Amino acid sequence: MSADVTPKKPSAWHPETLAVHAAVAPSQYGENSEALYLTSGYEQPSAEIAAARFAGEEAGYTYARLGNPTVTSFEQRLAAMEGAEASIATSSGMSAILLLCMSLLRSGDHVICSHSMFGSTIKLIGSEFAKFGVNTTFVSQTDVDAWRNAVTPNTKLLFAETPTNPLTDVCDIAALSQIAHEAGAWLAVDNCFASPILQKPIALGADIVVHSGTKSLDGQGRVMAGALCAKQALVDESFSPLIRSAGMTLSPFNAWVVLKGLETLGVRMRAQSASAQVLAEWLSVQPAVKRVFYPGLQSHGQHALAMRQQSGMGGGVLSFELHADSSAAGRARAFQVLNQLSLAKICTNLGDTKTLASHPASTSHGRLTEAQRAQAGISQALVRVSVGLEHIDDLKVDFAQAFQALN
Repeated sequence: MSADVTPKKPSAWHPETLAVHAAVAPSQYGENSEALYLTSGYEQPSAEIAAARFAGEEAGYTYARLGNPTVTSFEQRLAAMEGAEASIATSSGMSAILLLCMSLLRSGDHVICSHSMFGSTIKLIGSEFAKFGVNTTFVSQTDVDAWRNAVTPNTKLLFAETPTNPLTDVCDIAALSQIAHEAGAWLAVDNCFASPILQKPIALGADIVVHSGTKSLDGQGRVMAGALCAKQALVDESFSPLIRSAGMTLSPFNAWVVLKGLETLGVRMRAQSASAQVLAEWLSVQPAVKRVFYPGLQSHGQHALAMRQQSGMGGGVLSFELHADSSAAGRARAFQVLNQLSLAKICTNLGDTKTLASHPASTSHGRLTEAQRAQAGISQALVRVSVGLEHIDDLKVDFAQAFQALN
């Protein structure tokens, strides 16, 4: 049977194609690579048009805090890849979460989150927004009944991160979507670990997708960026008015860097997932390692669900826990391994072309209390690894020599 040669519309393109082509139209100069527009303001044809544009009555750029063509290209590209109607860019992943919560929540509202989320997210929603009367219940990432039982008449938002940072717990997005919508609430999903190459939360029922462009979207650890993807009405009516005033704006340069990073996202995610799978399997049989956390392993508690949601791949991030007799010993052994690594670098970013390793208990989750870390399953003996593009045999040698140095 011959292949279908009927030209596809952009809406039918695969994410890898959208990652290369979705953007604003070229300028009059016909540049092939998307242009970088470095300007804080825009000349207006007339005072009348300026007034109409600032009032939102006519399309057009007015001031860089309110919009920029390069930023628009990034927003269009990411929205297309996520299968969303629209996207709004922010200065970082955490600013995207701040924009989400400030736009949708008010005093007296209730939020449900997983207690195994990224430490800064737990701190922002659970502590900072508590100052303004927003109540949060933290539940088990993997227990659907716990999410359902936590719903109250004031529940406005369910916020999930899947896989979680750093234990790679996976939640059932479709099930949480049903719970949220039955309660008249929104479901927001942080898709940082999987990216739109592996996982499409909106297709599974999520209302909002949260991104840190600093991670895999950029892919080379160069700039900070964030974004929210959602329906056009939610972006226009809730997110845009707030960002106009609060100014969590993404710079054009950072937008351009991440825009170009998206072009290779598919290639990188598949290569890093393949290497992470091999490294996770190898780590699982190392005498120094007590347990490996990685969705691609059959030993992972949500392996089958992860394979369904994540296009059959585990992603590029894993964690492992070392054998230790005590919390203090676990911290010392984790530090010893990290300090002994040569190829892998000690760095808290992830999704980079370079393999990066970190100690979550003292970095990403360092501001949490010991009780909060224990509830999240973050032990002092835990090491997180973001697998890069190095040859897998070189990575094995690096970790092997680090384990050999353990006391």
